[in-house]
Amino acid sequence: MTHLENSRVVLLAGASGLIGGQLLQLLLNDPGVIRIHALSRKPLKVSHPKLQVHLVDFTSLSQLPHADEAYLALGTTIKVAGSKEAFRAVDFDANLAVAQAAIRAGVSRIGLVSASGASVRSSMFYTRVKGELEDALRTLPLTTLVIARPSLLLDYRSGLGQPVRLGEIFSIPIARLLSPILPGPYKPVRALAVARALTQTVPVRKGMIILSSDQLTELGTGAG
Repeated sequence: MTHLENSRVVLLAGASGLIGGQLLQLLLNDPGVIRIHALSRKPLKVSHPKLQVHLVDFTSLSQLPHADEAYLALGTTIKVAGSKEAFRAVDFDANLAVAQAAIRAGVSRIGLVSASGASVRSSMFYTRVKGELEDALRTLPLTTLVIARPSLLLDYRSGLGQPVRLGEIFSIPIARLLSPILPGPYKPVRALAVARALTQTVPVRKGMIILSSDQLTELGTGAG
């Protein structure tokens, strides 16, 4: 590892979410990371000497602290957001705004939490917006862009203080049963595996890397 990789400063958006919370814990435990600047709309329940929480308005970000890499894990659902417009404001606008501000702060490597099936040509609004964000990030001046495309997450959100999602109650047990026969990109994956795959890849790889759901499981299971 280079000196840079052993004294990294990281920006993290979305630390209160399933994958974002796992990213935060992994980064806090990484001896190569000396500072984490977490961007959040509300205070986090985590405190640590390496962690600095910045309460921000994602529609008008000010200059961010200098950093080497950034992780974009902001996300919602149309049901939680209340409308397609509100969903897009989080999943597209806020993530892109953080990426642009991060680059102005010196970031050259970004890890994105996207979704399986993300494509601007998708007939589904959710995955189409994810695809639009991926395409927007591809145009930015980065040395590394790692795009994680998890399928269904095998984790419940009740521990995050979020309302129970009925879809999770039914889909997670079914997905566990069907996982052996599902195509790789659609295999369910744990949030921790997604986070591990990103933190193992972003600091050391160059270029654009897309990690499908099965690749995320392979990279992120049993590591560390």
